[in-house]
Amino acid sequence: MSPEEQLEKLKRGAAEIISEEDLLKRLKEGKPLRVKLGLDPTAPHIHLGFAVVLRKLRQFQDFGHQVVLLIGDFTARVGDPTGRSETRKVLTPAEIEANAATYREQFNLILDPDKTEVRFNSEWLMKMNFADVIGLASLTTVARTLERDDFEKRYKEGVAIGLHEFLYPLMQGYDSVALEADVEMGGTDQKFNNLMGRTLQKDYGQTPQVVFLMPILEGTDGVQKMSKSLGNYIGITESPTEMFGKVMSIPDEIMRRYFELCTDVDMDEVDRRLKSDHPRDSKRWLGREIVSIYHGEEAAKAADEEFIRVFSKGGLPDEVEPVSVSREELEDGAIYIVKLITMANLASSNKDARRKVEQGAVSLDGEKITSAGNIPVKGGEILKVGRRHVCLQLN
Repeated sequence: MSPEEQLEKLKRGAAEIISEEDLLKRLKEGKPLRVKLGLDPTAPHIHLGFAVVLRKLRQFQDFGHQVVLLIGDFTARVGDPTGRSETRKVLTPAEIEANAATYREQFNLILDPDKTEVRFNSEWLMKMNFADVIGLASLTTVARTLERDDFEKRYKEGVAIGLHEFLYPLMQGYDSVALEADVEMGGTDQKFNNLMGRTLQKDYGQTPQVVFLMPILEGTDGVQKMSKSLGNYIGITESPTEMFGKVMSIPDEIMRRYFELCTDVDMDEVDRRLKSDHPRDSKRWLGREIVSIYHGEEAAKAADEEFIRVFSKGGLPDEVEPVSVSREELEDGAIYIVKLITMANLASSNKDARRKVEQGAVSLDGEKITSAGNIPVKGGEILKVGRRHVCLQLN
């Protein structure tokens, strides 16, 4: 593709590119770009929200460019303060290594390993002495750092900000200097950190990188960003049946966004079919497209057929996900239904679980539960919330 055609394809789904003119100029130079993505290994499970950025990186690879995955094994000891209302817990070296290993295993499900360079920022940050740190800190100001929304909010509310947290954007920015990055990818919540890379590269005599920001994908609740901790995620290593079922549970109004950010389907066709087709059929199409990316077309077709058999004909899934319930969680052999639903990751919060109960979306062994209270658990029961089923296992 021509540089102009590459840019047009790369722009799909992008929230902001700083700047398109700079990116086009670099594409026209005709040499592979070094496209960086910085990762603090703080969560060992990749979901569709995380895959939005990884899929864009794969697009760069398909156009002949080099992806550099920067695992922040050193910066994770500080903890990225982005979006936090309090100081993050510092990870131990063992936790960092365990998380990084899990990430590396999952990267290859999306990226081309032959065009992926994996680096750790301890390579250069560990070697810096105190004079180096002071020199780096002299390249920005406290006022500039306080422009970050989270820092500004915490400062105004009198919430403590550790001095080490001010260093995080500088360390991430210096990573771009060390790697001589041409482009840095990130979510919109990383804009400040990514722009710091541009600033430091200029200070170190390099051409400032292009900042390429992707939007934050909402989870299956359609409200909050996709997160494992919120239970509203769709993992890329989940079974085809589980993945398909979760896609079918998203609100109709965010289907187009999922098509744009999670698939390669032509958006003109998406807009046409979303207008003409029943939402259920459009969502099944979306489910097949997403499952086929990670499991293949045959698995996607089988997951669709399983969904139709279960939910259109009243059957039960061939593979029902087990959920362990500890006997210690029971009181007189029963457990609070709201707690159970949340434990099973069938709701994003206790409030969401209570709402599902009140709306009549919860049943146990086929009997609808419409009020929040304790339910007996002996093991083997099928808990259904919305379109999803789990089998309770008592341990």
